[in-house]
Amino acid sequence: MAEAESRQKEVQLFEPTYQLGPEEKERFRPSEVKKIAEEVLKKYLEGVTEYTNSTVSASCEDVCETIKKRVKEECYLPRHKLVCQVVLGEMKDQGVRVTSRCLWDPDSDNYASAYYKNNHVWGCAMVFGLYAE
Repeated sequence: MAEAESRQKEVQLFEPTYQLGPEEKERFRPSEVKKIAEEVLKKYLEGVTEYTNSTVSASCEDVCETIKKRVKEECYLPRHKLVCQVVLGEMKDQGVRVTSRCLWDPDSDNYASAYYKNNHVWGCAMVFGLYAE
């Protein structure tokens, strides 16, 4: 009988942690995220003197991952899903508009966008913070 009691495992009960929206300190702050995205774009594109199709895809991925990593480290967003989109292009005396549409909750979701350009290339980064419970 003592052996059967010692083999039983203790079950821990947890209360649900449902939250319908982020707390004030957990809100997506576009100004902070925009500053990070601008810094990363400048770091990657400042020394670029030539646009090359073969390397631009990898550069976009690197910029996206760096932005997401820095936002996760520097902004407290434990319940947000971050989506980052980066577009890079060559300066050729032409105009470009980068737009995006999204279905979200305006009370808890937000976005930030940042731009960088020099004489050879331009870049646009959009970061979306979507509250996920």
